[in-house]
Amino acid sequence: MTKPPRVCILYTGGTIGMKRTPNGYAPAPGFLGEQMATLTEFVSPALPPYEIIEFDPLLDSSNMTPADWLKIAHAVAAHDDEYTGFVVIHGTDTMAYTASALAFLLGGLSKPVILTGSQIPLCEVRNDAVENLITALLIAGNDPVPEVCLYFGGKLLRGCRAVKVNASGLSAFDSPNYPPLGIAGIDVVMNWSAISPPPAIEGRVTVENAASPLVGVLKLFPGIAPWMAENFLRPPLRGAVLEAYGVGSGPDHDDRLIQAFADASRQGIVIVSITQCRQGMVKLDSYATGSNLAKAGVISGMDMTTEAALTKLFYLFGMGFSTEKVKEQIAANLRGELTPARPAWVK
Repeated sequence: MTKPPRVCILYTGGTIGMKRTPNGYAPAPGFLGEQMATLTEFVSPALPPYEIIEFDPLLDSSNMTPADWLKIAHAVAAHDDEYTGFVVIHGTDTMAYTASALAFLLGGLSKPVILTGSQIPLCEVRNDAVENLITALLIAGNDPVPEVCLYFGGKLLRGCRAVKVNASGLSAFDSPNYPPLGIAGIDVVMNWSAISPPPAIEGRVTVENAASPLVGVLKLFPGIAPWMAENFLRPPLRGAVLEAYGVGSGPDHDDRLIQAFADASRQGIVIVSITQCRQGMVKLDSYATGSNLAKAGVISGMDMTTEAALTKLFYLFGMGFSTEKVKEQIAANLRGELTPARPAWVK
């Protein structure tokens, strides 16, 4: 017999549950649940039953760290048997990082884990909190999407494809290189052809991580000094996302800068090139400036977002993989985070 839907809300913090203070909006323990209990929308029988697990402390997402990604992942794993789906309430500033991290950390996922939040707190008369939270609850309770997703502003996005694109608009997130998994208009229309299939063997979800390696992001810009790269690319750093130009180009007239990448690569630091452009794919062999980075040991992140590339490095090194294994897995499509490169002869 199929169990009736039941959703777990993991409330980590964020704008949606904040209240006004003399210093601006700030998280307030218990405040979100109190408000939801007084709003008719959240006690409607049309919603699946839900329970709120409130984290302590509640965080503005600007304060999120990899340790918090793991805390959320372990909470999902601990309650996996009890619920049909999960809604993770999270601040918008780093929501895409957490969504990407959870996509990699949660192994064997067979039910929806949907991150959402709002740009305007629920306590304000005019807000985007009600719609975002209600729709996330409905999808988590009724649609068997076996993925980590991000729902915001009418769009259900794959978590490891989502990026924040607007700091003040209500359509704050997009998925530039992958179609939405669902669109919420008058009806919620799921794009099942874009949604990953459930695991072949359904079992308990696991948290796939054994360590918390140091990874980071380095952005190329005109005039970048070699010492900046040298100082950044040194142990204990294990992996770096290199935000390059266009299809993966970077300055190659400065031998010392290229040498910094080569030296780091020889030390076992994995450097993954992604594009600074919102759309498109890194192809390091398109230009000499990209080929020279490849010769220095930089590898292509294809069309991954910065958030996905960073959290994928965190996940892979956290699994204890060797440098060569990490490089191999960067090119593999593990959670739908990248579009595999096609052979040159395929049109």
